[in-house]
Amino acid sequence: MARDPVKQFLQMMAVERNASKRTLEAYGQDLSDLEAFAGNDLLALGEAALARFFEHLDALGLTGATLQRKRSAIRQFYRFCVGESFILADPSRKIPAAKKAQTLPKIISRDEVESLISAAELKGPHHALRLKCLIEIAYASGMRVSEIVSLPLDAVMKDPAYLIIKGKGGVERLVPLNPSARVAIKDYLGVRELFLAKGDRGNSFLFASRGGDGYLTRRRVGQLLDEAATNAGIDPARVSPHVLRHAFATHLLEGGADLRVVQTLLGHADISTTQIYTHVAGERLREVVETHHPLALKKRSVRAE
Repeated sequence: MARDPVKQFLQMMAVERNASKRTLEAYGQDLSDLEAFAGNDLLALGEAALARFFEHLDALGLTGATLQRKRSAIRQFYRFCVGESFILADPSRKIPAAKKAQTLPKIISRDEVESLISAAELKGPHHALRLKCLIEIAYASGMRVSEIVSLPLDAVMKDPAYLIIKGKGGVERLVPLNPSARVAIKDYLGVRELFLAKGDRGNSFLFASRGGDGYLTRRRVGQLLDEAATNAGIDPARVSPHVLRHAFATHLLEGGADLRVVQTLLGHADISTTQIYTHVAGERLREVVETHHPLALKKRSVRAE
């Protein structure tokens, strides 16, 4: 019997699959939850025990994405155990895949993005420049918040039009920076030192912080966006770093960008992930036509009579 199959599985995911720290932590917790629920060693569990566990999860009302991740973690773990001869048969093989909920991503309009940027300026001078820079980069590039906060300082020192980003799975991609974002970066660089601990000249991150990681946390970015949304008169529940990523993709498609280009810019491995934005863009365009097209206005006028 394997000494610690979970540890070996997570090591394999880190080395061979280049899984992120967050993924490894989530998978480890998922397997720990299964073991605690079943009250038995993971290698001793059968199909019935796994079925009961997923019935339990379904009853908790978890999101489709969370259920899908938990199923993925468990199925990959048991496939690994079979491959390593820890067990003879895979007890997870009959677990159905979680249904992927087709929820449309939340987005905000171009005007609302502008309002967020204007609201950022209500903070203290150097804090305003940092928040404006964060919003401009997020909206101009479509980067994930984890990619933004960990941006190295060297990446922007020569005023680049594009950044090379290492995303999920260690895959590199180019992301654009429009002139507005480049100006915001330049302005922020002038005050960046104010966010460093006294005497800290070795911090290598663009969004430097005095915290343990050396850069802003995703949670702090979310808090800053909540403040900006409130000041802009926008419901904070509608604004997040990921909403800016959604807005980037949707507004590109509304402007006529090719779906494959948007897929590349977002760093999606599968174009089906990107296709959901076509539904959002299509719905928004339909609303625009129904609201502003002369024939639509005429029909509403006739109905009113």
